[in-house]
Amino acid sequence: MIIKVDKTIKEIEKEIEYLRNKTEKPKLLSLTTKLNGSIKAYLNSQKEIAEKYGIDFEYIKSDNLYEDIKKYNNDISVDALFIARPLKKEYDEKQVAKLIDPKKDIEGISYHNIAAMFYEDEYFIPCTAESAVKILEDNMDLTGKNVAVLGRSYTVGKPISILLQKQGRDATLTLINSKTQDQKEITKNSDAIIIAIGFAEYLNEDFVSEGQKVIDVGINVKNGKLVGDTKRSISKICDVTPVPGGVGSVTSTILMRNVYRAKILNRGF
Repeated sequence: MIIKVDKTIKEIEKEIEYLRNKTEKPKLLSLTTKLNGSIKAYLNSQKEIAEKYGIDFEYIKSDNLYEDIKKYNNDISVDALFIARPLKKEYDEKQVAKLIDPKKDIEGISYHNIAAMFYEDEYFIPCTAESAVKILEDNMDLTGKNVAVLGRSYTVGKPISILLQKQGRDATLTLINSKTQDQKEITKNSDAIIIAIGFAEYLNEDFVSEGQKVIDVGINVKNGKLVGDTKRSISKICDVTPVPGGVGSVTSTILMRNVYRAKILNRGF
């Protein structure tokens, strides 16, 4: 069965509408170090979503990302900053996380916001991780449930592991990496699975059991089509989010909500 994310998106949109009525039109600036076809397509999509929610959007190709981050940190006309990936090889993700103003960091990647998440403050946290957890808790009671998380990236897997343990969610989790033994036994005996490893259709029928919830964070291109980290056929056994149209759709909505949060945080409306 396919997990629909409409309910989760509507909940986030209610907050957007509330914040939209409290403030003026916000400005989102996306910085990119590359401007190839796929990045242009993503940024144009981001522009459409921003316009849908009443947000002023602009993107700039940066030839000196670090200096531009500092510049727009101090530009009061810019409420929110987004750094498009992938970065050119000369730039370091950790340095970006150190430089970006936490109050404009709508992706939740800054050192400050990551630390705040550790203390269960979820104002700006990694958006994809927040999306995956929100979808899961909208579809099951997480209290005491066993959740297997495949992938330990800084922006998805590790943040998810922290979010699931927040008081009030109280899930029990296993964070699986490529060296983890008996992966299939762990996943099959879990109540839910979140996968974010970047391998097309890795999770197949051998990993899942009847009635599980599976949140597929992966986006891959296979034979010219977008596919997730799970095989579509597992939906005959368990409930799984679609790719596209699942986690990514919720993530985009969270980003726009965070633009309004940043506007209020920076300008005090």
